[in-house]
Amino acid sequence: MAQERLYKFSWDFIGDIEAGRPNLGNTTRIEVYRLFQYTLRDVLEEEFGAEKADRLLWKAGFLAGENFCRKFVLPQPDINSFVAKVQQTLADLKVGIMRVEGGTSDGSMLTISVSEDLDCSGLPDMNHVVCTYDEGFISGVFYAYTGKKFDVKEIDCWCTGDRTCRFEVTRKD
Repeated sequence: MAQERLYKFSWDFIGDIEAGRPNLGNTTRIEVYRLFQYTLRDVLEEEFGAEKADRLLWKAGFLAGENFCRKFVLPQPDINSFVAKVQQTLADLKVGIMRVEGGTSDGSMLTISVSEDLDCSGLPDMNHVVCTYDEGFISGVFYAYTGKKFDVKEIDCWCTGDRTCRFEVTRKD
């Protein structure tokens, strides 16, 4: 018999912020977000190894991206409107500044950069990319819009000496 899931994602987990935080509101400092993300990542890596930790973070990012898109972005009539809405929403929520740097007109292949992102902007050079969660998130956003799977690979990262994170986004056929 399958174990009952206690935390299957639902927007109910976001809760009523106004009622729950009448004085502090819906904002917090970036250090708190990174404290959560990097301690969780550390525990996952310690328990399961770096490769599995990355897979789990990617899957969580995908789930977040898909749900984010369905709640905040959709519906959109075309790829240009979709990308513009994603860019605006990410900026409004202070997640990051997304730009499309190139790609095909149908959106099957894009190069996207995200500056001032939550995950790594301002971190020291680590000689490796760290935005695995973001890869999943971007993949989930595009999946929610198209119903098709996308490979998303970070090719530049703040943590490799670049000053923006850059992703190659390619639709799987």
